Amino acid sequence: MSDLATHLLLFLFLAAFVAGFIDSIAGGGGLITVPAMLIAGIPPLETLGTNKLQSLFGSASATSAYARRGHVKLGEQLPMAVMSAIGGALGAVLATIVPGDVLRASLPFLLIAIGLYFAIKPNLSDSDRHRRITPFLFGMTFVPAIGFYDGVFGPGTGSFFMLSFVSLAGFGLLKATAHTKFLNFGSNVGAFTVFLLNGVILWKVGLLMGLGQFLGAQAGSRLAMRSGAKIIKPLLVITCMILALKLLSDPANPARIWLGF
Repeated sequence: MSDLATHLLLFLFLAAFVAGFIDSIAGGGGLITVPAMLIAGIPPLETLGTNKLQSLFGSASATSAYARRGHVKLGEQLPMAVMSAIGGALGAVLATIVPGDVLRASLPFLLIAIGLYFAIKPNLSDSDRHRRITPFLFGMTFVPAIGFYDGVFGPGTGSFFMLSFVSLAGFGLLKATAHTKFLNFGSNVGAFTVFLLNGVILWKVGLLMGLGQFLGAQAGSRLAMRSGAKIIKPLLVITCMILALKLLSDPANPARIWLGF
């Protein structure tokens, strides 16, 4: 299955580049890369496993770019990244028994709510604000929970991390974006480890897409650091809405079936 035609490999590389660019700023890259791999004819389980491999490159690329400019201190945030990795691993292990239909049905509405929050909340900027939760409690509850979600399902993980950092930890948008990518890297590591042990990684495809993710994330993170909240806020809102509409447009989405449309 890894011996895809050259035009399909180029298609996947370009999809990964675009996903890495968007994901490094606002999250949501998985809803570009996963459909792209399915379109290319890769089976669903191999798609999920390979997606975690290529996502590692994007999240690592963005994290390194933000860390070099001092927007995230990796040593200080390492415990949270470990908790995110544990959550991601547990999510991947338990994916078969978690009610996936409930996740798929509720996710579009959660994304719409997150998009509206960032769209209508005044005074969102790159400046830190009052913290509503201690770092310890944040790292022991919300971080592994979101990491768990990333291992179970994935799309929108960056948006959930962003919402938590801004609304609970009091981070400014640029700082929240930088920390989100590091914790997203952690959850990717945890979930990837589980998929690796199950032998569902297509290495040729994953490494090629990883290169696209790396380059896209470098470009996206540089734009975010240059423009800050001016680019992060609108792109985050737009991404949440597009992801929600994309999920709702799927005829197989349980929400459409339950609502009868």
